[in-house]
Formats: sequence, C-alpha cells, structure tokens
Amino acid sequence: MSNLDEAKLEELAGKVVGDVAGAMGVFMAYLGDQAGIYEVMDKNGKMTREELASKSGIHPIYLREWLGSNAAAGYISYDAETEQFWLTEEQATVFTREGQPACMQGFFQAIVGAVGDHEEAVDVFKSGKGRPWGSLSSCTICATDRFFRPGYESMLLTDWIPSLDGVEEKLARGARVADIGCGYGTSTVLMAKAFPKSEFVGIDIHEPSIEKAREQAREAGLDNVIFHAGTAQDFHGEGFDFACIFDALHDMGDPVTAARQIRKSLADDGTFMLVEPMAGDCLSDNLHPFGQIYYGFSTTMCTPNSLSQNVGLGLGAQAGQRRLTEVLSEAGFANVKRAAETPTNMVLEVTG
Repeated sequence: MSNLDEAKLEELAGKVVGDVAGAMGVFMAYLGDQAGIYEVMDKNGKMTREELASKSGIHPIYLREWLGSNAAAGYISYDAETEQFWLTEEQATVFTREGQPACMQGFFQAIVGAVGDHEEAVDVFKSGKGRPWGSLSSCTICATDRFFRPGYESMLLTDWIPSLDGVEEKLARGARVADIGCGYGTSTVLMAKAFPKSEFVGIDIHEPSIEKAREQAREAGLDNVIFHAGTAQDFHGEGFDFACIFDALHDMGDPVTAARQIRKSLADDGTFMLVEPMAGDCLSDNLHPFGQIYYGFSTTMCTPNSLSQNVGLGLGAQAGQRRLTEVLSEAGFANVKRAAETPTNMVLEVTG
C-alpha cells in the first residue's frame, strides 16, 4: 500500500459513488415509468406531493422517497418554497416522451432487465457457456425493441436508406426486401408503411418475437409484409433487391455464414445494409460512456447468445468496422463502405 496515491483513490471513489447514484437513478426512473408518474407530471405541470399522489394513485409515503431520489438526481425539478415538483421540457423528453430519440426509458428498461437476470448472468459468465436470446426475460427483450425503436423511427427512412446508392428509388418502384433478425418487426413495419409497392419479409430465430411482429403488421393494416421464424444462416428466399440486419449480426454465432446466405439471396444488383452499434476498431477507441454501456450489454446478452450457437464467433457489440468488414469479405462481399452514422450506430453499405 506504500504506492497508494490518496488523490487518485479519492477521485476513483468519487466516480464510483457517482456510478452507484446513477445505477439507483436508473432504477428509480424505471419505477417512475412503469407507475406512470412521469406521464402524470408531464400532463399536469407543477404539483405538490399530495396533489401528485392524488392524480397518480401512488402511496404518498412511497412517493415522498421517490421524489427525493429523483430531485436529487436532477431528473425532476423542485421548488423548496412552494414544495412543488414538475418536469421541464428537457426532463419530460428524456423520461416520458415515448418515441422521442432522446427518451431513455428503453435504455433503463434494458438495464433493469439485465440486472434482473443477474443470477443466470453470473453463472454464464463464470462457466463460459452460452445463453440464447430467447432465455432472457421478456422485460429485456421488450426493452431492446423499445430502446432501438426511436432511432429507427427518426433515422431509417430519412437518413439511412437515402444514404444507400439507388436503394430508395428501388423501394419506391417496388422491390423485394429481407429484414433478417427483425425482432419485433419495428424496422420491417416502418419500411413496409413507407414503401407500399415493395414486398417485405421479416425473419427472426425467436418465435415469440415473430408473433409480436405479426401483431404490429396487423395493427398497421399492412398486406405487403410477412414474418416467419428462421435462422439467418438458412432462411428461404432469393432475388432480394435489398436485405438488412439491424443491430443483430454481432449477436449471431456464425455471422460469416449468415452474411454468405444473404449474399446468395440477393439479386445481382442487390444491396445489403448492415446497421451495427457505433464502435472504433481498437479498445482504446471505445473507452467512453457509450463503449462502457455496449461492452456491458455485450457481456450479458450479445456474446452469450453468440456462444450458445454453432461456431460461437462472439463478435461482441463493439466489433468495429474493420472486424465487420473481415466477416463480410470472408462471406464473399467485395465492397463495404460506411454510408451513414449516428452517435450510437454505424450504417454499412455492402455490395458485390
């Protein structure tokens, strides 16, 4: 202990206290979402604790503690003189405005779901065995769709597809499209709504997710989309003008064979759009908050799913463009370029 730097120790301990506060803040934010408190606050403006308890139906003593935690975190606003609580526009956008890209509740729900599976996660981590996606809690699977949905809704049709050479024009005229690893079908339904002349096929290995996708399509009244369960390595169909995978290739045990199957299924002039979490090519490139978050999710969700399948390549959620390009090249694709990006995602245009 003679080399202990007291200043560095204090700095690190202070950071950890902040992280613990953040972890508790995430849980409190999840409670507020599930109990509908933020929504009530957003609709009613400034209220005392008693008024909020009356409108939300939450026990006033529980509410007292929850409000204290949220006010301390800066998640809600508080006036000590009037003893009123409220949400600013910014707070409301982050904590309760569902569908806004800045709404974080999907993020929070995914973290709570992951922590809820902690006993299984510890066992998988220590043993080195895999864990299939379908064994995760329904809370986690639902949260994953909720987390990615706002980004897809805000970027897919306005930025990502237009960034690809000639794809938007094909879809407008009428094209055949495969969405592999479609999950709840959010991305598939968005495209099917926007391009009614095109035909869409959504494919996912998880049958309960496919049922959710079919439900989405029925609710939207779409007749140009079908969903079926299958793996990315052996799905049926050929002559697709456009294929896509959203935030799922790195989860696959055998992404090379999956990419090879996609290449085989494409028309000669077809395009494959690969959307993956934003990451640099080296660990040092990813030592920032988003990298910390993605490596964490990858430890407990993405990599265990990959290791539960044949090959078990374990790309991880921070594979980076260089490693992804190696996988795509091994599958036979000749051209890979970054067509678009956001702080959380990279969009690769894959052809040849």
